[in-house]
Amino acid sequence: MEKKVLVYNNQTKIAEKMEPLFKGEGLAMLVAADVQQLYDVLEKSEIHLMLVDVELKDKGWDKGIEMIASLRRKSSIPLIVISAQSAETAKIMALEAGADDYVTADCNPLELLARIKSQLRRYTQLVNLCASIDRIYKVDGLVIDDVQRKVTVDGRSAKLTPIEYKILRLLVQQRGKVFSNRQIYESIWHMQAIGADNTIAVHIRHIREKIEANPKEPRYLKVVWGNGYKVG
Repeated sequence: MEKKVLVYNNQTKIAEKMEPLFKGEGLAMLVAADVQQLYDVLEKSEIHLMLVDVELKDKGWDKGIEMIASLRRKSSIPLIVISAQSAETAKIMALEAGADDYVTADCNPLELLARIKSQLRRYTQLVNLCASIDRIYKVDGLVIDDVQRKVTVDGRSAKLTPIEYKILRLLVQQRGKVFSNRQIYESIWHMQAIGADNTIAVHIRHIREKIEANPKEPRYLKVVWGNGYKVG
């Protein structure tokens, strides 16, 4: 399967340097023009590695550190910083915020490619390892045991119907991603979503009643107004 690398680099124009090398390795490059587009692409596409700048336009690298921490909360995929900022403080803070590696912009492109391939290998091995063991998904106190088809919340069993279970598992498996009513319906029922809004809304309400301490102020299953639902 072709690996996709999402690049956001404000200062160094690294995309132009790396694109020919990527093609030679069978890697696809997606380039984000700004931070908002970075988040949009990450949400809508299956990305295998992020290559980002720590310096945001007109905001300084301290805001870049906040962005890295935010990206890490949203995703566990490898994240490499490539930046003209060579200060040791920036490097240390980026790594502590969740970056897997930090490379300065004057590095040899072949070295950067080697680091990217290393992170992709490590991530692929981890994914394969996780796929080979019992599938247990956790979001704070919410636990889905996909082997026994059990859901617990803070140790308490939640009795979901098969459809409710599938909806919750879908959202938990891609924690943080917003799913529209149409996407949920077509993923669960495997047919075109026609008039699906009420159907999904009813199931979501029932799931909340079973997993939330206060369904009106949900801790886990949240609505993103005008877009859909997400967990986390």
